[in-house]
Amino acid sequence: MEPIVVISILGGCILLLLFLGAPVKPVRFIGQGVIKLLIGALFLFFLNAFGNQFGIHVPINLATASISGFLGIPGLFSLVAIQTWII
Repeated sequence: MEPIVVISILGGCILLLLFLGAPVKPVRFIGQGVIKLLIGALFLFFLNAFGNQFGIHVPINLATASISGFLGIPGLFSLVAIQTWII
């Protein structure tokens, strides 16, 4: 899709939410989930950047980002253990 179409659709959705209002709880719940996914992806990025010296590499995808984002550091360590010993 063209960038102008994507920007127009996003702008229209924002204007629609501004005029109609949005339920607060579902938007907050979705926002927290997205933030956790981004934090998980950031954890994995730094793990891959610093773990490269030790031969540790965990791919960054939706499943691994959600595990490391929602479970935190223990989830990150479990992904490393699974990558090292099982796969």
